[in-house]
Amino acid sequence: MKPLHGKIAVVAGATRGAGRGIAASLGEAGATVYCTGRSIRGQASDLNRTETIEETAELVTAKGGTGIPVRVDHTAEDEVQALFEQIKKEQNGQLDILVNNIWGGEQLTEWETPFWEHSLSKGLLMQERAVKTHLITAYYGAPLMVERQSGLIIEVTDGIDYRYRGSLFYSLAKISTIHLALAMAADLKPHGVSAVAVTPGFLRSEEMLEYFGVTEATWQDAVHSGKPHAEHFAQSETPYYIGRGIAALAAKKDHMERSGQVFPSWQLSDEFGIMDVDGRQPHWGNYAKQHGFL
Repeated sequence: MKPLHGKIAVVAGATRGAGRGIAASLGEAGATVYCTGRSIRGQASDLNRTETIEETAELVTAKGGTGIPVRVDHTAEDEVQALFEQIKKEQNGQLDILVNNIWGGEQLTEWETPFWEHSLSKGLLMQERAVKTHLITAYYGAPLMVERQSGLIIEVTDGIDYRYRGSLFYSLAKISTIHLALAMAADLKPHGVSAVAVTPGFLRSEEMLEYFGVTEATWQDAVHSGKPHAEHFAQSETPYYIGRGIAALAAKKDHMERSGQVFPSWQLSDEFGIMDVDGRQPHWGNYAKQHGFL
């Protein structure tokens, strides 16, 4: 029996990157996964990328779960509300896992730019896409869990603490999701529902592979590309690494004891013996400490 067989999950922001890896890994563990995002076949989001939620859902099913694609713009309250009404109807009110991975800020961050010179409109849009969306999604998802006195909300972020991340607007977006998990954990505790934050290390996403001009099969060539941060890419991890860690975490029974905490991929790997799909076990935490990042 797969550890998440019979469990119902939502991965909000499942189109690509960590979201796709998380959705597929939950499917690998046997879950039914609602895969949401804005990009569907024939209708890309303003990011204008090729990945779609249908592809993610098909991957979930191929891995052994049940993938259900639902187009949702998580900045639109009515669309988010409709999503959870659909789940309530189709799953008899059951929702066991909600993963808040909505981002959409790839083209909005202006690195190495002081906040007063950064585009204000882009910075504020980043907060709308990466913080407001998480609030709206949790707002409509949590009542299903509270009703059943059970459930786990997972906030996907970047980093494990409140330190500056190279851009005020980016830092604010990523730190806010850590506090969302902490604050939601406090409100949800009396109802038997937990909330945590998780973070990958150096994520080998589709966009990062494109940036370095490599594929998953040739990714190690990027280390010698001479591009900024290329030397650290040797410690990168696929989206499945954090995905498998989340699946293992979700299968545990001690969610309430963990509620409010931050769990990086390397800690989950250490605890659960997680291996990445390429057979490696990267530890960004140790590497970052050695190089003064943490």
